[in-house]
Amino acid sequence: MDLTVWRAFVTVCRVGSLSAAAAELNHTQSAVSRQVAGLERQLGVSLVERHARGVRATPAGEVFRRHALATLDEADRAVHAMRDLRCGMRDRPLAIGATPSLAGGIVPEAVQRLLKRDGSIRWSLRPGLSGPLHNRVIAGDLDIAFVTDAPPGLPVDARVERRFLGLDEMVVVVPAGHPRAGRGPVRIRELADETWAEDNDGSAALLHQYAARAGVSPRIGLTAADLPGKLALVATGHAIALIPGVLTPALRADVTTVALTDPPTRGIYATTPRRDPHPRALALLELLATTFTTVRTTPTAHREAEGEVSGRDEQSVFPARRGCGDAQVK
Repeated sequence: MDLTVWRAFVTVCRVGSLSAAAAELNHTQSAVSRQVAGLERQLGVSLVERHARGVRATPAGEVFRRHALATLDEADRAVHAMRDLRCGMRDRPLAIGATPSLAGGIVPEAVQRLLKRDGSIRWSLRPGLSGPLHNRVIAGDLDIAFVTDAPPGLPVDARVERRFLGLDEMVVVVPAGHPRAGRGPVRIRELADETWAEDNDGSAALLHQYAARAGVSPRIGLTAADLPGKLALVATGHAIALIPGVLTPALRADVTTVALTDPPTRGIYATTPRRDPHPRALALLELLATTFTTVRTTPTAHREAEGEVSGRDEQSVFPARRGCGDAQVK
């Protein structure tokens, strides 16, 4: 099949219009329409349908679109790899994924150490939630992803290698002038009357699970679109929030954190493809692992989550950074 036709169909689905797709592809609208119609005849199914504002994929078209997009992405990577070889650039760019809290500090720091050690390399950092990042490693869009096992957890997939790096203690972030600011660890019960802010379902689930063990039901009164929005709600005094301790170095000046007694934790993992791993990805993983302190006796839960892929009976535990009774941010 002609990948040019596949690309036209995928573009039509993305922009929702034959005319807009034609403009983007520098084709005529009639040419794009013929390409889609020819693809439908070849496959024997209807791929698109018209609606009031343009066109959209049929159920069959949506199935084909997902497979076509993966094929086009792989074809583009093959072309780019050959272009790099032709230009003498044998090291392909390093595509890194990380959850927002990890992308906010420790991952860029590890990249900086890699650049100092190995010299200039092309790289990109793409923040996202753990589930989508896992899928992008499988699809080949990312060479390495730094993810967590916070709810809903990480899927088990034989196509990826997953290495447990350590445990991250969660902390509570409060406005700088909050009565609890600068005070010692508190129990979640002491915050029962507070309004909480959340930015995603997984983080909210972790808060509810932790509070439920103490017999508390937190009142999540505000929802933010992302982590910066969540911190903005805290900074302006509208709420407090549960966040990862790894964000300590990146905490904005108008908020601070309060440590919890027996805080909830989440595991931090590095995920890489089993086939053809990027050599610089493995080097980055080793550099980031030095952020964590190694101790013996890995908990059973983390052994099971890891699937014993490392074959080592040891655990790297990330120490939540504390000072003056606080630990700081996600």
